[in-house]
Amino acid sequence: MRPPVLDPLFAPVSTLPGIGPKIAKLVAGLVGGQPNREATVADLLFHIPHSLIDRRHKPGIAYSENGDIVTLDVIIGRHMAPPRHSKAPYKIMAHDDTGQITFVFFHARRDWLEKTFPEGERRIVSGKVEWFNDRPQMVHPDYSLKPEEAAQMPAIEPVYPLTAGLASKTLQKAMKAALEKLPVFPEWLNEAYLQKTGWPDFSEALRTLHAPREREDLEPQSPYMQRLAYDELLASQLALAMVRANMRTLGGISRTPSGTLQKAVINALPFELTASQATAIKEINEDLAEPTRMLRLLQGDVGAGKTVVALATLAQVIETGAQGALMAPTEILARQHYASILPLCEKAGIRLALMTGKDTQKERRARQEQLDAGEIDLVVGTHALFQGSVTFKNLGMVVVDEQHRFGVHQRLALSGKGQGVDVLVMTATPIPRTLVLTCFGDMDVSRLTDKPAGRKPIKTVSVSLDRLDEIIGRVGSAIANGQKVYWVCPLVEESEKIDLAAVEDRHRVLEHALRQRVSLVHGRMSAEEKDAAMSDFKSGLTKVLVATTVIEVGVDVPDATIIVIEHAERFGLAQLHQLRGRVGRGDKPSSCVLLYKGPLGETAGARLNIMRETNDGFLIAEEDLKLRGGGEILGTRQSGTPGFRIARADEHADLMEVARDDARLILETDPELKSKRGEALRCLLYLFGRDAAIRLLRAG
Repeated sequence: MRPPVLDPLFAPVSTLPGIGPKIAKLVAGLVGGQPNREATVADLLFHIPHSLIDRRHKPGIAYSENGDIVTLDVIIGRHMAPPRHSKAPYKIMAHDDTGQITFVFFHARRDWLEKTFPEGERRIVSGKVEWFNDRPQMVHPDYSLKPEEAAQMPAIEPVYPLTAGLASKTLQKAMKAALEKLPVFPEWLNEAYLQKTGWPDFSEALRTLHAPREREDLEPQSPYMQRLAYDELLASQLALAMVRANMRTLGGISRTPSGTLQKAVINALPFELTASQATAIKEINEDLAEPTRMLRLLQGDVGAGKTVVALATLAQVIETGAQGALMAPTEILARQHYASILPLCEKAGIRLALMTGKDTQKERRARQEQLDAGEIDLVVGTHALFQGSVTFKNLGMVVVDEQHRFGVHQRLALSGKGQGVDVLVMTATPIPRTLVLTCFGDMDVSRLTDKPAGRKPIKTVSVSLDRLDEIIGRVGSAIANGQKVYWVCPLVEESEKIDLAAVEDRHRVLEHALRQRVSLVHGRMSAEEKDAAMSDFKSGLTKVLVATTVIEVGVDVPDATIIVIEHAERFGLAQLHQLRGRVGRGDKPSSCVLLYKGPLGETAGARLNIMRETNDGFLIAEEDLKLRGGGEILGTRQSGTPGFRIARADEHADLMEVARDDARLILETDPELKSKRGEALRCLLYLFGRDAAIRLLRAG
């Protein structure tokens, strides 16, 4: 049951003044509650202003700087109305002791203007000043008040992120009403920690952010922001810890086979395992031997050999008579996994099957019968297949590849497909430690840090687009030497048509300059067309592949040795690093050419420098986090950290560690959240939408 103290905050936003059904829809889109449900008062309150307008600045007309927001005490002069049907603006002159200013209006009603700005009277006007031809003007002032009403204008006004169709004043009015509903909460923070930090209580912190007194109040390191960020992180870490405790109690199966099947897989490899691969296999084997369920994240840089580790540990589970599943995010990747592990499975005697969306009903039915009969040991397919109706005779372990958005809920659903299913999640996006805590706080982590033997480092250079012809010439001589080349063009979602034209144009230019056929892959092509272009490139029918970033993850062409990334300044670091990992997979030296269009901004310049200096994905991920915040690394576009409204991975990393330790301690001392602090923490979990965890308490 939700604590009754929270009821006012869980009322829909349409109960607030000025918010009808239409505006409620806009607000829901803006404050991002759950899909298909109206936003609540709490959702609105967690929509924090990003800056503020200070209307205390009153310099006088002549001393107002261009672009400043100022408040002026003026006498209104004459009105200059445009002729009828003219598109010209309506202008009103005004002056004070220091000079003259023009107020400019577009599409405004004349009667309203004459009433609001009466000629010859004194008014307090506030807005943004712009100097145009050495004269100051103010387009659509924000306020115009009689001197005796001046107190109605807020001295400091918070500025909120808005959406089309929602006026700032509507939002502010609703926010004011929402703040009045804030109840007095019991304190859920540890008393000693609260005294040490000197933070305000939750309600005071929230009120201050919505009515800041100074710019500093909205900084990530202000006590108000820190307090709320910590509350949000604590709710998240506590929920993850509860999910994990629940997974543990659901009981796993201790799997301790002789290890002969695992040895058979390792012996079938054409190379020796690296030290970190051996360690990861050992860690996973230890997890499998425990009677609790495994939840482990396997992080390995591009080309660190994660699939081998996954297959070796799946063999361990298959030897006990259970089945395994390997899930990939796309069909191309699923097929590739299948192709790369098939020879190893055949040598070790593991019965392997591939399931994709292309299978006919008949093929799918046959596969399903084999799975139910236990005639398939390991099935490879896309995520979608496993979320559907596929069943197993005895599913023991699932490996989820490259899916950051594969959250706690999907993992719980998946584990329901068998008894005590062990889960291994693999990712090639090196995730900084702070983000591992936020998104995978309920998992143990293994890292593959060394590259397989024989891999050469990739030489990276950045070259201005002005030297395009020279680069095309070099590509020509490389393919004459039998090398293969990727040529990547960026894709900016807003202007897909322009980019598509750019990719096709580049494809034509290269075919013409190199005098041979060049493969082309982009997002608008059908799966068949993409597969055909890829296989031409793989088999060597074509030596150059022009592509948008669809080749980013997992495409494997060992004899490709050069990758050219056009407009490299448009890509994020993690993405550049992923793309670069498409080459350097064989034993030949490889290179990556970053083509940029100058002049470069500071961040873009920093990115290209880091790429030239290091091949270490983990180092790159930490730098990437500093340059642009955590959201994009995990493919969630909002600023800040996935699923968070206030906390930011780059700014509040230290708080994350504290919240994690705090959550563990709470569950050790009060697993049912029954104490006085425990009851308060239940409020916190509901407040930040982590109440699914509370249901686990009841279920467990």
